[in-house]
Amino acid sequence: MLKQLAPLLPYAHRYRGRIAAGLGLVVVSNLFSLAWPYLLKLAIDALERGIAIAGLAAYAGAIVAFSLIGGIGRYFMRQLLNGMSRHVETDLRDDYFAHLLRLAPDFYQRVPTGELMSRATNDIPAVRMAIGPGIMYLVNTAVVSVIALTMLVLIDPRLTLLAILPLALVPVATLYFGREIHKRFEAIQAQFGRISTMAQENLAGARIVRAYVQEDAQARQFAQLNREYMGRNVRLARIWGLFHPTLMLLTGLGVVIVLGVGGHDVIMNRISIGDFVAFMFYLMQLIWPMIALGWVINLFERGAASMRRIQEIMTEEPSIRDVERTLEIAVPQGAIEFRNVWFRYPGSERWVLRDISFHVEPGQRVAIVGRTGSGKSSVVRLLPRLYEPDRGEILLDGVPIRQLPLPRLRGLIAMVPQEPFLFSGTLGANIAFALRDGHDQARIEEAAKIAQLAETIREFPQGYDTQLGERGINLSGGQKQRATLARALTRDAPVLILDDALSSVDTHTEAAILHGLEDVLRRRTSIIVSHRVSAVKDADLILVVEDGAIVERGVHSELVAADGVYARLLRRQLLEESLDAERGVA
Repeated sequence: MLKQLAPLLPYAHRYRGRIAAGLGLVVVSNLFSLAWPYLLKLAIDALERGIAIAGLAAYAGAIVAFSLIGGIGRYFMRQLLNGMSRHVETDLRDDYFAHLLRLAPDFYQRVPTGELMSRATNDIPAVRMAIGPGIMYLVNTAVVSVIALTMLVLIDPRLTLLAILPLALVPVATLYFGREIHKRFEAIQAQFGRISTMAQENLAGARIVRAYVQEDAQARQFAQLNREYMGRNVRLARIWGLFHPTLMLLTGLGVVIVLGVGGHDVIMNRISIGDFVAFMFYLMQLIWPMIALGWVINLFERGAASMRRIQEIMTEEPSIRDVERTLEIAVPQGAIEFRNVWFRYPGSERWVLRDISFHVEPGQRVAIVGRTGSGKSSVVRLLPRLYEPDRGEILLDGVPIRQLPLPRLRGLIAMVPQEPFLFSGTLGANIAFALRDGHDQARIEEAAKIAQLAETIREFPQGYDTQLGERGINLSGGQKQRATLARALTRDAPVLILDDALSSVDTHTEAAILHGLEDVLRRRTSIIVSHRVSAVKDADLILVVEDGAIVERGVHSELVAADGVYARLLRRQLLEESLDAERGVA
């Protein structure tokens, strides 16, 4: 358990002053709070001897004063230690989120989003409870136990020995139940992760679920996961339900022994009534930490299980990271070269790209075309190092991209992905996402104009301040693609990649966008991936990809004359457009 919580030490070290002050207050507050039973003993003994009202009032005042000081100390103790745990929780969540952003796409192919969300929302708070309330009550238990046991021994060593005999079994019971709680809590957290994953996937794919009329089937599957989650919680509740009564039984035996033996000693005048009353109070003060120890162990077991789950993610090394000695490009031009590149996705044996080689001069427009699944999108995913090639080399301005710092490399590339992604927030903020030097409304509006989105935005009542739902769900597919294109255009990068970025817009809008891009493309090196030949016919170089290899290359007229794969794609698309036009007339 302690080994699993060890990664928290650097976080706790940042707040060592708070921790030291808080633990100091634990000791001081308990010294004052536990003084009143002894003062009560003195008062009772004085009553037996006959004491004046003034003397009795002095004892009462001292008890109130000591209790008040102890209470104030406990207030600040909680403020310091629980506040420290909140800071650690915030730091840990920040580091967890930042670490997730550094991980490569292959990680997210292995780990469901719901599992990651479960760790952020469920496991991190469990860790906070261990490092805050857990430590506070553990130290409090230790201090109270030492003070109470010391006072018991001072009052009557023989009675103390008899009273604590049953308590010797408490550590044994705690060890056994603690292990069972830890094991069952880990199972609960794992099941909660599965529930989170299913909920996240179904909410994100709500349209697909409804389109295939799978609402009832998905609800039944979720209900099954939920029942399993409830069952695991019930099993934890059973073991926890046994733990508390077991501790109460063992500690209760001590009270019975004191009542019998101690009461007899009072009758026989071996100890005073004051001693007996104080002894009972200190015994109860000793018993309560023993009972609380079960709750504290539960906190630590839960925290350890959760920290292990968090560390499973935090110890994941990014598969793509900077090399030790990086290079720099003084004046980026945008020259791109692929040299004998081979690539397959992590975990797959099939080559997606085979011996890809081509060269792009600064300012050139290169198009990559091919059938669906031919590997054309995989080519452009390698350039910003979203994935690493298995063989070969990719260069930008003559520098191998592996030797460029990742932030610098990706800062030189503006990419419009195949699947548009928009964040919750305003439409304007989404377009401005790529801007590094703050919100620039003029650049946002210019980018929207080039992307043929400006007119659409003007139709919205709130314009650029229009709030988008999750993933831009309140926009059409074409509007989302144009918004992501506008976002890329706000970045003045020397390389622009359009990965089938206009697939959801009609041919008329596509032509208008490409016309608007003419000036932008003249100033940048651009790679356009498209399944539409009409979008790439004006490119300086067209690469035709088939089964992961470049099978043809050249300009539009050359490839048409060659009457190969490109020409067949062109004829098929012209036929489809002709049929669509006839259906429109009909």
